Amino acid sequence: MAEALNLILDQAREKERNALLALEQAKRDLDSFYRQREQIEKYRFDYCQQLTERGQSGLTASQFSHLHKFLGQLDETLVQQDAAGREFERQVEQCSEIWLQTRKERKSVEWLLEKKATTREQQLARQEQKLMDEFATLQSARRHL
Repeated sequence: MAEALNLILDQAREKERNALLALEQAKRDLDSFYRQREQIEKYRFDYCQQLTERGQSGLTASQFSHLHKFLGQLDETLVQQDAAGREFERQVEQCSEIWLQTRKERKSVEWLLEKKATTREQQLARQEQKLMDEFATLQSARRHL
């Protein structure tokens, strides 16, 4: 039975390790997303400043329309990024829950193995005590004879 539990423990450790790797990857993906989003926001801000500067020197209606359309596309990209960001955050949360569950499973198997070892040690101690008592009884009986 101990061999089976040790095999289960090895599998639980591997499952936990894989879950942790998935969580770390999800966090890296989320961080990368945040950096990308920040770059788009910075680009939009810089573009707005550029539009303002160009507007002060005079723009044709066509130029303004083109620049305004591009700004709208950037805004649409940011809206799409919001949806993607929620998905990345959901992925991190899901991976975290899976990792916590696999960690709990591993700890449960370790607890069972520890309990089994403790029970076995107590059993051996009782057997040893019983043998010592029997030996003492036999020695005492021999002395009286």
